[in-house]
Amino acid sequence: MTENRRTRSSDQAPADRPPPGVVDRRSGLDRREIEALKSALQGLPEESGDTKVSGLERRRGPGRRRSDFLRSAEEGELTREQFLFLMAIEEFKRANDRTFPSWTDVLEVVRLLGYRKTMPSELNLTSAEDWREAPATPSNVRPARWRERFGAKRGGANAEAA
Repeated sequence: MTENRRTRSSDQAPADRPPPGVVDRRSGLDRREIEALKSALQGLPEESGDTKVSGLERRRGPGRRRSDFLRSAEEGELTREQFLFLMAIEEFKRANDRTFPSWTDVLEVVRLLGYRKTMPSELNLTSAEDWREAPATPSNVRPARWRERFGAKRGGANAEAA
């Protein structure tokens, strides 16, 4: 007689504990805490211990609170700066018929808003060099003679500054 494809009840793990490698969220244990405990018991360094902190980490834990800048944005209360950036990106998407702008497009909008790299970085990026430029540096994101072709059509206060 062929054996039934279903697993017999004697082969299954007991119902009071999950299978190996599975963390039951109801137990109150966090997956990251379990990994840290395993590393400590085995004498291994934690994963986060041997990597450098870049300054871009957003994961919160005990004692790490969101800044007012992040909290207000996540709750839908934008600052003037955030609202201006959002409107500039939306206008760029509409004007260029792009649903998802590339990072180069986003950097173009940021530079056209007037942002320049004038201060040393607060991030610890090992794969890129830090640099600075003068506050009055032109954006250099528009091709030559762009103002002649489009500046007069757009009008407004920024047509002269573009």
